[in-house]
Amino acid sequence: MKICVVGSGYVGLVTGACLADFGMEVTGVDKDERKIAALERGEIPIYEPGLEEIVEKNVRAGRLAFTTELAPAVREAQAVFIAVGTPPLPDGSADLSFVREVAQSIGENLNGFKVVITKSTVPVGTGQMVEETVSRVSGGRQEFAVVSNPEFLREGSAIEDFLRPDRVVIGARSQRAVDVMMEIYAPLKVAGVPFVVANVESAEMIKYASNGFLATKITFVNEIAELCEAVGADVEVVAKGMGLDNRIGPKFLHPGPGFGGSCFPKDTRAVGQIARERGLDFAIIDAVLAANERTKQRMVGKIEQAFGGLQGKTVALLGLAFKGDTDDMRESPAIPIVEGLLAKGATVRAFDPAAMKEASALLPPIEYCDDPYTAATGADGAVIATEWNQFRALNLGELRSRLATPLLVDLRNLYEPSRVAAAGLRYVSVGRGEARP
Repeated sequence: MKICVVGSGYVGLVTGACLADFGMEVTGVDKDERKIAALERGEIPIYEPGLEEIVEKNVRAGRLAFTTELAPAVREAQAVFIAVGTPPLPDGSADLSFVREVAQSIGENLNGFKVVITKSTVPVGTGQMVEETVSRVSGGRQEFAVVSNPEFLREGSAIEDFLRPDRVVIGARSQRAVDVMMEIYAPLKVAGVPFVVANVESAEMIKYASNGFLATKITFVNEIAELCEAVGADVEVVAKGMGLDNRIGPKFLHPGPGFGGSCFPKDTRAVGQIARERGLDFAIIDAVLAANERTKQRMVGKIEQAFGGLQGKTVALLGLAFKGDTDDMRESPAIPIVEGLLAKGATVRAFDPAAMKEASALLPPIEYCDDPYTAATGADGAVIATEWNQFRALNLGELRSRLATPLLVDLRNLYEPSRVAAAGLRYVSVGRGEARP
């Protein structure tokens, strides 16, 4: 089957590469000429483990190609995936201008039955808008179907999530459209992956409801961590005790500096705006967003307290991306943390395995270092802000010898306190008691 994927950003590129790996003939389209030129040279514009290899494999096999020409790609395809950006507007709602623009182009080039699939995260009602736009522009001269097929990709494990998902959600109004989607995802059906088939509106809501709930779970455990610090409890033990309850589960119960990235902040704001537009008060989501911002600011206070004040101090900041295994800086907790440290008079020396280039365009001027130990040299303490695996295996003795003051503030709880203390470092983490040598 010939497939067109419009948008070669994070979702579109992963989707196109993985569908090609399923045996589909995929054309990735993007209007950014530099991005397409880079992809044609084999250069991947984002950091995602395994993506370069799967793109190279399928380009070499002739199943994956890239172009800036949308019209011919649409005309040749049986299915068109819309995977363009839906950035937030000032009121928190999703900007659908790119989706609308693609729908219009599809309508202009409709030359036979096609399935138009929204892969981007879009508010309820977008499928209907796409359907009306394609129908109006095409003049009703050809049949088509609109499907909602939301993505559930975690940055850092997107290839695994696409090839071995928890579920595939298909929102459609016709059996013919469902049949096409089942053909596209046949390898997953054979592998026993659960499929949820619903109407378009339910599929669109599933994505927002899922992300809103996960954001709530993260925020809840972060507030529990603060309470644990106040009463002398250990949040790691508390979270384990909670997670063993099958009604709760252990995932997303890891305390830290707050959620960030391209999905949770944007989608929680968007679902709140969807509710307000319909005269509803989504109090839980509003509280989650406010609490998440408080958590980020609380981390600055935790660092300040651990350092005994920040004026004139040098902080070695380990990690800048919003999570490990990505270079994504969108709404990273590191941004307000760096801004807060600088505002309080500190000097920041930072290292991140992948995100320093992205960070330099977003952060105030700080010093970027080649490795964690260079960042720590002469610093008054080190702070772990991102859960990169290499930060779980630091040479604590080397870190101790480089620091002017033997202090490690771990905002991701990557270490057992006793191990850090045994290495001669004072250890401050989230929701747990302090450990000293």
